[in-house]
Amino acid sequence: MSKKHKPSRSKTQDEDSILGVLEVTRSGIGYVVVKEEGGDVLVRPNDFNTALNGDTVKVVVTRENNRNGRKEGKITEVISRKQSNFIGHIQLSEHFAFFVADTDKQMPDLYIPLDKLNGAVDKDRVLAKITLWDKPNKKPEGEVLQVLKAEDESDIAMKEILLENGFPLSFPDDVMEEAARLNDIIAEDEVRKRRDMRDILTFTIDPVDARDFDDAISIKKVGDLYEIGVHIADVSHYVRPGSELDREAYARATSVYLPDRVNPMLPERISNELCSLRPHEDKLTFSCVFEMNAKGVIKGSWIGKTLIHSNHRFSYEEVQEIIEKQEGEYAEEILLLNGLAQKFRSDRFKEGAINFSSTEVRFKLDEKGKPIGIVVKESKEAHQLVEEFMLLANRTIAEYVAKIKVNKKEVPFAYRIHDVPDEQKLTPFIAFAAKYGHKFDTSSPEKIASSFNGMLAEVKGRPEQHVLETLGIRTMAKAVYSADNIGHYGLAFEYYCHFTSPIRRYPDVIVHRVLETCLQGAPEIDKKMEEKCKHCSEMERSAMDSERAGNKYKQVEFMKDHLGEVFQAVVSGVSGFGFWCETVEHKCEGLVSITGLSDYDEFMLVEGDYSLAGRRSGRKFRMGDKVHIRVVSANLTKRQLDYEWVMNPEDDEEQEPLGVSLKPKKKKSSEGDGYKFKGKKKKKHEE
Repeated sequence: MSKKHKPSRSKTQDEDSILGVLEVTRSGIGYVVVKEEGGDVLVRPNDFNTALNGDTVKVVVTRENNRNGRKEGKITEVISRKQSNFIGHIQLSEHFAFFVADTDKQMPDLYIPLDKLNGAVDKDRVLAKITLWDKPNKKPEGEVLQVLKAEDESDIAMKEILLENGFPLSFPDDVMEEAARLNDIIAEDEVRKRRDMRDILTFTIDPVDARDFDDAISIKKVGDLYEIGVHIADVSHYVRPGSELDREAYARATSVYLPDRVNPMLPERISNELCSLRPHEDKLTFSCVFEMNAKGVIKGSWIGKTLIHSNHRFSYEEVQEIIEKQEGEYAEEILLLNGLAQKFRSDRFKEGAINFSSTEVRFKLDEKGKPIGIVVKESKEAHQLVEEFMLLANRTIAEYVAKIKVNKKEVPFAYRIHDVPDEQKLTPFIAFAAKYGHKFDTSSPEKIASSFNGMLAEVKGRPEQHVLETLGIRTMAKAVYSADNIGHYGLAFEYYCHFTSPIRRYPDVIVHRVLETCLQGAPEIDKKMEEKCKHCSEMERSAMDSERAGNKYKQVEFMKDHLGEVFQAVVSGVSGFGFWCETVEHKCEGLVSITGLSDYDEFMLVEGDYSLAGRRSGRKFRMGDKVHIRVVSANLTKRQLDYEWVMNPEDDEEQEPLGVSLKPKKKKSSEGDGYKFKGKKKKKHEE
């Protein structure tokens, strides 16, 4: 470790401390994960102070091993809590009560005053909140927020997922009060500050069940050109810096979309009322207005605050029907916009954007939230119409701000960036793709992107499409927010930001605020921009983890009704302890354990081939292969599905060239046949 990053031994504790995030292992030992160089700090349970798993803390190094560089320390301060609300059980006696959290992480019980039980009785499962914990040698105090009913198991599970990832389930009273006080009447002096576009045809296009409409598109013929506006809800007009609303929105940073609910970034007063671009209502917006010809050539653009009046609310399905039938309400305008969007889309791919396709699932739920069906969502032209105009607006805003200089320096801004592929991941993928005849030109990032697009076009509809798309996506870096603009590799944009969804993303609120100061000629210089970007990126990852966990829970809940049934599936991942596969019909992923395969052969992992190979038969389970599986277990607590491979006539046909019949092998003595499988047979499931 270099001296530059070595913790200083200054006289004050604060100067001596390191900032990081506490991660508590199941054994109870903690590690303060430090982003800077120098390594994580081990913390023993007695030195946690009042910190819990996921909290941002300050830690002081108390011991350092010069031989291996391992550091130990103690936590001196909790900077912010990841989680203040918990689900658990009440233990009630005559004079006091305790709350015991349902968690495998070390956490003290909460002392609950009897007047804070909120109707809970002994052994009730409840939602509780920490209200006071100022001394590590004293029990934290709490209160019961809600008594949970046993029949609401699915609801409780969704709440646990949100809490585990740092998202509160409700808004504080002061935030709700502040939202309620906001005026829904647009003052005349505010109208005079804006470009009035209420008389121009404007509509929204959203999912059929959406309630927060944060973007709208307008269209007007002006001579030989078209004036097309992308209008975004002006959330920053209502959510002012430093307000309780702003602090809460920043802490959450994003809305979270679970299969049966939305956990919003902003209260409904803003997201579904004041800022939702509902039809037949005047709304305040921030807009990009483009002048272009019928071929999509942009002749000019304007950025500024506007006042709009949506004429119609479309669902994606309605717009898709108009596109396919070439008729319907506002069909002429819809078809023109769709033609322009497809032109923009085609141009993006020609310029190097990577054309990865992805599938999403939507759960059909009954009145109690139980999944009764799964629908695979497709990206159709109606979705692409909205997507292309939002991309155009995001790109235009980022380019405008990037070119403004203050004292020859760029204005601090929340860019959306995407780095080039990871070389360590890309190299084995290129070797794997070569087995299918696909060659990659790695002479430049642009050539790599071109190679990806060539491969994706060639494999469309072929058996290897799934595996090459899945593995190709895994080579890509994750898009993040940053004040340091390096461009967006996947979109092939030099400048890009998020401007179009301020109701559900805090970075868009940041972008609106900076943009307004730039338009006023006095750009805001926010020295904490990078810190804000990192926080938003971290919360975005937490939201994605929540959404994955929510989807997985609903998949398991759905498959519980299909135990013992056989489905066709596609191998989606391999490891030394088995392979994962995803059902074709439902997109539900489960693990086929290598233990279950041992009746047929002894399998080992072939990493470069992304496969499990049988030692005697040569039988392979490779990513992208179609197999048949039986559902054998659906564990809701672990959100885990277990499958077993089913011998099928189709599988025998696939293996015919090997000349080996795959039959279950006869049971042998414990000594086996002299070959020992070295891979682990039991390991925690991973996704």
